[in-house]
Amino acid sequence: MGHDPDREPPFFFTKPADAIVVHGEAVPYPPQTAQLEYEIEQVVAIGVGGSDIAAADALAHVWGYAVGIDLTRRDLQAEAKRLARPWDLAKGFDASAPIGALRPANGVDPARGAIELRVDGVVRQRGDLADMIWPVADVIAALSRTVRLEPGDLVFTGTPDGVGPVTPGQELSGSLDGVGTVHARIV
Repeated sequence: MGHDPDREPPFFFTKPADAIVVHGEAVPYPPQTAQLEYEIEQVVAIGVGGSDIAAADALAHVWGYAVGIDLTRRDLQAEAKRLARPWDLAKGFDASAPIGALRPANGVDPARGAIELRVDGVVRQRGDLADMIWPVADVIAALSRTVRLEPGDLVFTGTPDGVGPVTPGQELSGSLDGVGTVHARIV
């Protein structure tokens, strides 16, 4: 998304609890935007809470994984960035996080695996977890230095190239090898 991973640490935003949309449910097109965009992401479910977690210990805090779609009101985000204001409402709104079923980690960190998003059956994003800028352990460690992580917290971890717009009536289908799928229809 235009940042230099060699000079910039990971950054974070939050979504409210009602952002979660269960796999297969309809997603209402949100108000106050003319540019809703998708981002396919690996989702990490925290099972053991903690603060100041060392990267070497971070995966012991993971309960499981899922694949999710981070929806963003990109026009609101661009305006907030331009005005140097927070972009909470661009990222954190009702039904902005469709998610597939959580799969227990069972001691396995899927550090590799194809991740893909299709819009109306056409591949729009495709990548591999091995290409993530920040590994899951580093993301958890960095986030836990700022906020205490608690069981049940969900961390969306980043997206491959190909982010783009979605409109009402379109179908989003995502997958992550070895983890699962997510499906949502924009209404």
